[in-house]
Amino acid sequence: MNRFPSHWRISQAARRIRRGGIVAYPTEAVFGLGCNPADPDAVMRLLALKQRPVEKGLILVAASLQQLLPWIAPLSARQRRTLEKTWPGPHTWLVPAAPHCPHWLTGAHETLAVRVSAHPVVQRLCVAAGSALVSTSANPAGRPPARSRLQIRLRFPAGIDDCLPGKLGGLQQPTRICDLLSGRVIR
Repeated sequence: MNRFPSHWRISQAARRIRRGGIVAYPTEAVFGLGCNPADPDAVMRLLALKQRPVEKGLILVAASLQQLLPWIAPLSARQRRTLEKTWPGPHTWLVPAAPHCPHWLTGAHETLAVRVSAHPVVQRLCVAAGSALVSTSANPAGRPPARSRLQIRLRFPAGIDDCLPGKLGGLQQPTRICDLLSGRVIR
């Protein structure tokens, strides 16, 4: 079933995230796994599920730039305009992380990957959770990302606290990642 999740389902998933849970949900190209970025136990559990080293860093996804501001360094007017031209949308940017941004988000980097998604499920989930979310593709490291709820269940028979229904956004590949300071395309 690929229907849009109800308000109740979104609220339930957001409650699980606020309580330290991991939720799978459709994004622009693949299913993502998300959790509360301020909860180190949830982030470490998510990294263990993916078999991903903390040094790689993670992406934060949000419903608005406002939800990302606590995690990133102050932006110049030019940098803000650059971001706002591409958001909401399938554009992930590496931006300077705030000095207090935890290492479990930045990994071995001084930047943080961030995106304001236009996907309606991601938008509604971030609004209901009241914050940006860690968002990473739903796959163990080195395996193809999940593109359906069935693939989520097969790849993660345990460890996921909820899986929201919904259609993917139509992209064939995960979102492009660019460096805000240099403009260089990373992926």
